[in-house]
Amino acid sequence: MAIPESFLDELNGRLNIVDVVSAYLPLTKKGANYWGLCPFHHEKTPSFSVNEAKQIFHCFGCGKGGGAARFVMEMESLTFPEAVRKLAGQAGLEMPEEDAGDSGRRERRRRVLELNREAARFYRSMLADPRGAAVAAYIREKRRITPKFSARFGLGAAPDAWDSLITAMGDKGYGKSELIDAGLAVAGKNGGIYDKYRNRLMLPVIDVRGDVIGFTSRVMDGSAPKYLNTPETAIFKKRSILYGLNYAKNTKRPNLILVEGNIDVITLHQAGFDNTVATMGTALTEEHVRLLGRYTRELVLCYDNDAAGEDATQRAIALMRNSELSVRVLRLPQLRLPDGTMGKQDADDYIKNFGPEAFEALMEGSSNSAEYRLSVVRKSYDLSRDGQRAEYLRAAAEVLAALPSPVEREIYAGRCAETAGISKEAVLQEVDQLRKKRRWEARKREERQNLTPARQLQPKSRELRYTNIRSALAEEAVLRIVLLDGEYFAQLEELTPECFSSPLLGKAFELLRRRWRAGRSVSLSALEGQLEPEELDQLAAAAQQPQAGNTAQEALDDCKRTILAECRRGEIHSAEDLNNLKQALKQKKAYGG
Repeated sequence: MAIPESFLDELNGRLNIVDVVSAYLPLTKKGANYWGLCPFHHEKTPSFSVNEAKQIFHCFGCGKGGGAARFVMEMESLTFPEAVRKLAGQAGLEMPEEDAGDSGRRERRRRVLELNREAARFYRSMLADPRGAAVAAYIREKRRITPKFSARFGLGAAPDAWDSLITAMGDKGYGKSELIDAGLAVAGKNGGIYDKYRNRLMLPVIDVRGDVIGFTSRVMDGSAPKYLNTPETAIFKKRSILYGLNYAKNTKRPNLILVEGNIDVITLHQAGFDNTVATMGTALTEEHVRLLGRYTRELVLCYDNDAAGEDATQRAIALMRNSELSVRVLRLPQLRLPDGTMGKQDADDYIKNFGPEAFEALMEGSSNSAEYRLSVVRKSYDLSRDGQRAEYLRAAAEVLAALPSPVEREIYAGRCAETAGISKEAVLQEVDQLRKKRRWEARKREERQNLTPARQLQPKSRELRYTNIRSALAEEAVLRIVLLDGEYFAQLEELTPECFSSPLLGKAFELLRRRWRAGRSVSLSALEGQLEPEELDQLAAAAQQPQAGNTAQEALDDCKRTILAECRRGEIHSAEDLNNLKQALKQKKAYGG
């Protein structure tokens, strides 16, 4: 979007990035910067820094950085224009008129959301139509979902036909391309289209704003796939969607429950557990964890009680190990089948078989993550055999060594010792040896990294890696100095973007110089709409480094000489080039250069 630079300058002039960030997370001032726990990755020690003077943020852990607009983009999953619009509203500024391209994108997004809502209403209406009778019976008899909760979650039916939805939406003025863009129709081989969902139970996916952003569905016959979701679109991204969060965010319960299936969510809400959410058929991601952290401090994992569910639980615990979320695990007992064997049971099964009170009892008896992991380890060993007991001790010590609290290690060491018939001192000794080994390995890794400082100076993004570290460090310093005071550009007329070894640093230098020449402010936040996220990350990391004003002039002269010298060295391709450089250096020396 071509937002006028004058408007962005006025917006940035009214904003204080400390205020913007503080609206999302607590910050503490230490020295010149403000610090907090990074909202973009999981950490227990603050590495997220906000520099008020430079109006930028930078995380020394994950590397994200930029200005106020970039921060809001990341926090709210917004585009740059959307983030600017949000910040403008907070600053009391009216957005300038949109250009045709941006207006078109906004209109297409609005049309997709309205189309999704109309489609949800159509599918809902089919439950009272003969074409949806089978789905209605499935909801009522098989799933035992009451009319109240069927309506609450907007359940519907896709008829067993090729064009039911297409015809209904066509009557409301929606075209073929819009149906395809929304993921509701599929293009055929002969230029036609057909309904994507046929003979299916339909479940609209509603975000926390109340918009229908897509659908998930379950087939009514034996065809494949059993479950089918809206494909990835600009508004439907499975990695960051939690089904049921639009209701669960308002729960009065002290935690959230995470289950595997959408029907599990509805069944538990119906049973009184309105704090239940589910991922969209994907493993838990960092985006999910970040989203959960906005609404709760405790998460109860309630995955299926089979091997896949146990693996998913272990992965989820590992993912949240460094987050502020405390984790409990609700283990569903296996279901005894008619033939006497034990089978898989999910939350939906358990509620139907034993009722809400029994599930509440399981909730109250749920174990924390350490207890759960130790119980999983225990199942893998025959403690009647000495060799197996020794292996159990080593495996349990791996779990205990990861616990940050010495009190927790002491408590669980005692339980492991009692379980295996081993003294607690022996368990604690094994844990201490393992922790010492891990500290030694971490120290060795740090020493190896310190021996290769060039690696530490490289951008995190491989695509932005420096080919000439010496020149790139000087180029970074030049940017820091001109960001300190744009008037230094007057001394850099001989530097061009081509002199820079890093295309990104050269690009940023030229963009900032153009702003200075036009009489505009020279700041990194002013470039946010012109740079990619990874580029902003690297520039913020470079800008975050300190640069004293009283040494800026001397540093600028040194950096300019380094950049020009490295540029000339890079131009040497032949003996003639080398000779020309030697002659130039002799001449410079003769004139006292």
